[in-house]
Amino acid sequence: MSPHVFARLIGAFAFAVAAPVFAADPALIEAAKKEGEVVWYTTQILDPLVLRLQDAFRKKYSVEIKPVRANSSDIALRVHNEGAAGKMQADVYDGTTTAEVLKREKHALKWLPGNAKELPSDYVDSEGYWVATNYYINTAAFNTDMVKPGTEPKSWNDMLDPRFRGQFVWGNAPSISAGAGFIGTVLKELGEDKGMEYLRRFSTQKIAGVGASARVVIDQAIAGEYAIALQIFPEHAAGGAQKGAPIRWIPMAPAMTANVSTTGVTLGAPHPNAAKLLLEYLISEAGQVIYRDAQYAPAHPKILSLDPEFRAGRRRVVFLTPLEAMNALPKWVKVFKDLF
Repeated sequence: MSPHVFARLIGAFAFAVAAPVFAADPALIEAAKKEGEVVWYTTQILDPLVLRLQDAFRKKYSVEIKPVRANSSDIALRVHNEGAAGKMQADVYDGTTTAEVLKREKHALKWLPGNAKELPSDYVDSEGYWVATNYYINTAAFNTDMVKPGTEPKSWNDMLDPRFRGQFVWGNAPSISAGAGFIGTVLKELGEDKGMEYLRRFSTQKIAGVGASARVVIDQAIAGEYAIALQIFPEHAAGGAQKGAPIRWIPMAPAMTANVSTTGVTLGAPHPNAAKLLLEYLISEAGQVIYRDAQYAPAHPKILSLDPEFRAGRRRVVFLTPLEAMNALPKWVKVFKDLF
């Protein structure tokens, strides 16, 4: 993704006075209503995002979203197993690496919603299998009761300070939003030799790993179990701070991780029409407003993030494409296991 495209999407404050109108194909709507439900294997947080989408979609189309939450690798494995057994249960999938894996394994339907043309080309699969619903930034956050604001680590080099040893926590799943993703970001930013040198030094900081989502990781910091959470989503920290939690995210230098959540329809989906309708709705302006209001960063260029810290050009990111992440993740996981 070009820096110009990403800068355009990390927009300034925006407030919508009303949800935009989205007009789906009437024939598709009727077919989806007859199916009555759509099973969505998702990496997205159920509350506040998925439950809001579920409610809005039900009210608009009388179709029930049945979400199943897991991380990207678990979703890919589950869909693969269902497809290989000829018993597909998932209709729609998402995740940072899920789509490329399922496309390669021929468990993804080659289909794009008509409104995909409203998205930047980097957010639509050139082969026609997936679209992006939102983009992610992964960085660090700190407990403001445990680390005095102004003394938090602001760069990768700062994180080497001995006073932070034993104070870090991150996820240990094979995911971009976990230790492996940080490793990929460092290696891409610094290069193989300097990157590995830094990671060896950082490994002496005794980072704790938890086998859970980035949301749970940041909850560990909010609860005071650890002072600093790594590879978390800043919107989770911002949401917690708004509710009075002692947490603040860090615009880490020299760069933060950026990637997209890819979403598509499974090959052999039991509710194919409801699946297509859901995918169209997720990337419509109306659906994207729900992402935004749940403090996600929407893919649609007209629906901008609510967080003023995501203003164009203010933060440098290392963008990991879905294909790059899929191909390189096994290597990053190996480095993670070897060093941490």
